[in-house]
Amino acid sequence: MIQNILCRIQGVGIYGVISIGIFFAFFAGVLVWAGTRKKSYLKTMGNLPLDDGSQPAPSSKNHPA
Repeated sequence: MIQNILCRIQGVGIYGVISIGIFFAFFAGVLVWAGTRKKSYLKTMGNLPLDDGSQPAPSSKNHPA
């Protein structure tokens, strides 16, 4: 049933191209964002899931807004 509906819609193939384009743009944006962050900030954020709260929190001076 759904296959019959999709076959009748003209231009339905463009939706796949658009979705891949959106995914690629988002992925590229995340790579650029991560590339512009300081290594110390990324390391601190990467260790957050492993932090049990026993160490004092680092000062906010080291982290960009």
